Amino acid sequence: MHELNIDEVLKFLPHRYPFLLIDRVTEYERGNRLKALKNVSYNEPFFQGHFPVKPIFPGVLIIEAIAQATAILSFRSKGGYPTENDLYLLVGVDNVRFKRQVVPGDQLIIDVSIVSGKRGFWRYQCEARVDDKLVCSANLMAVLKKVEI
Repeated sequence: MHELNIDEVLKFLPHRYPFLLIDRVTEYERGNRLKALKNVSYNEPFFQGHFPVKPIFPGVLIIEAIAQATAILSFRSKGGYPTENDLYLLVGVDNVRFKRQVVPGDQLIIDVSIVSGKRGFWRYQCEARVDDKLVCSANLMAVLKKVEI
């Protein structure tokens, strides 16, 4: 088990507030799987509009949190940190199912596993849970691109 605190997470992801959606990595198996968590707080800006009377963590942000977890898994499995020229892009999301709502105060536990990875193209099986109850499952595809800055 290899835990990453927020300082280490920041080395793997270019995202910053309000789009950094991984608070900690709790488990990691190189080339296989990663478990991460996102603490859902009422203070996050999207709750002002989604929905003010009954705040619900948006499903698209659950998918984004899952994608960020897959990025960390991919870079860790490659054995290094991304460079400023590395761009990790989500290219596909299949078989998405939302089973229950995520609300402020919940701790979203994200579990991602590599299905395959070749030449910078990765496929994953992903789940997100709150209190051990499935809230979302999906298959994600992503690609690592080199970009000129």
